[in-house]
Amino acid sequence: MNVLILHNRYRGGGGEDRSAREIAALLRERGHTAELLERSSETLTGPRGYARAGAAMLRGGVEPDEVTQAVRRIGADVVHAHNIHPLWGARALEAARAAGAAVVMHLHNYRLYCSIGIHYRDGAVCTLCRGRDVSPGVRHRCRGNFPEAAVYGAGLWRQQPRIIGAVGHFLVPSAFAARRLAEQGLADESISVAHNFLPAAEFSSGPPEDPPAHALLAGRLVEEKGVETAVAAAAAAGVPLAVAGEGPEAARVRPPARHLGQLDRDAMRAALMRAAFLVVPSRWDEPCPYSVIEAMAAGVPVLASARGGLPEMVGEQQTLPDRDVAAWAAAMRRLWEDAGLRRARGVEALGRARRLFTAERFYEALLAAYAAAGAR
Repeated sequence: MNVLILHNRYRGGGGEDRSAREIAALLRERGHTAELLERSSETLTGPRGYARAGAAMLRGGVEPDEVTQAVRRIGADVVHAHNIHPLWGARALEAARAAGAAVVMHLHNYRLYCSIGIHYRDGAVCTLCRGRDVSPGVRHRCRGNFPEAAVYGAGLWRQQPRIIGAVGHFLVPSAFAARRLAEQGLADESISVAHNFLPAAEFSSGPPEDPPAHALLAGRLVEEKGVETAVAAAAAAGVPLAVAGEGPEAARVRPPARHLGQLDRDAMRAALMRAAFLVVPSRWDEPCPYSVIEAMAAGVPVLASARGGLPEMVGEQQTLPDRDVAAWAAAMRRLWEDAGLRRARGVEALGRARRLFTAERFYEALLAAYAAAGAR
């Protein structure tokens, strides 16, 4: 099978960028031809860049002939699209279909209906935008200012039916995300679930053996990640907390918590192997964060919010109310002080990761999605 993977990279790197790369690598390992064709929003800076982004959003992308040529060059059976806004857009998907390829779209977030993709604003989950009615996102200026919110909202309104018409099948990283998107208006039968995955080499043989140095929070440091809850709970529990990542909430990381900054993959792995557990007090409905998968695959227990796809990842019994500092403090203290419980939870997390997040499981779901798109 020949697969063309399309992705519009974000200004700041993230899990979706990683997913596009790793799916391409997985397909090649399995003997398929896979080409990753990317554009980047990092080029859209300054007045001219913002004007170009706005025009692309309203038009449904730019230069779709690049997709037509790529489909023909590699003989693509499938075009697997990730983020398409603003530079690829609906026109790229339509060009893929016109050139004879089936189209699968991987929805890592809620951007098909939500202008900021996370269904979160003003400190709470928000699902006001439904179907083609994206006017609440404009009204509440979810993109930060009215002109950008208006352009993005108009672009979503114009492109959404064209995207749905061009896509043969949608792939999402959690059952929660599938339910949420169906509630927003996407046809249930057009969606299937494939959790994010790790290569086999990244699964540990067992939990870490060395005594822990800290609890760990890792990710982009923004309000919806619940940094404030983690820092307050760790201080109340007397648990040393290390925080990896950068963002506007970094200022909340005060002693006794330590800010490690942005870590590369090796440094992140080292911090994880010294962690008693990972904390994920997210306030938005995260579909399937890589930080959780990496911790579980390392045999490190995870305490997570009872939000989004997190309960299906870690198990309901490992989840907590996202803003209940006392509950987080009690759970953190218990895991920190009880080495036997910590190891048992680590063994359980590793076993669950081996059931849910392997490359083989993902590959089977991926081929099924490709077949469904081809059948349409």
